[in-house]
Amino acid sequence: AFGPDDPDTMDAVSVLASAYHSARRLRDAIPLYEQALSDRERVQGPDDPDTIGARGNLASAYHSAGRMASAVELYERTRADCQRVLGPEHPDTLAARANLAHGYYRMGRISEASKMLESALADCERALPPADPLTVAIRESLEAVSRG
Repeated sequence: AFGPDDPDTMDAVSVLASAYHSARRLRDAIPLYEQALSDRERVQGPDDPDTIGARGNLASAYHSAGRMASAVELYERTRADCQRVLGPEHPDTLAARANLAHGYYRMGRISEASKMLESALADCERALPPADPLTVAIRESLEAVSRG
């Protein structure tokens, strides 16, 4: 009813993709995430926070599907864009760094994953409350990476 360029339409595509992703229906989720990213880039531009979020969502779906090279490439761009647009201590930037670390870990790049999580945790502890869920999650991820 609103057309493909309407923000509500783009949100609906993203929500449907997320639902498929949550249901582990990655063959359905990934094309919708790709469409959502393409539409956001075209309509809102590459630096819009919603576009950056769409890029991170697609990276996560690629990660879930085991497409790690594609996931890490998008995670790296998402982290860089978040840092440039939102700042280094914004919660979305910190989450993007943690996601990238998880991608590195899954690819066997343990040292890089550990360093990224250590840095993200230090920034979380400086920028967020100690019990913030993101701080707790990054701390737990670092402990898991350290244990191997």
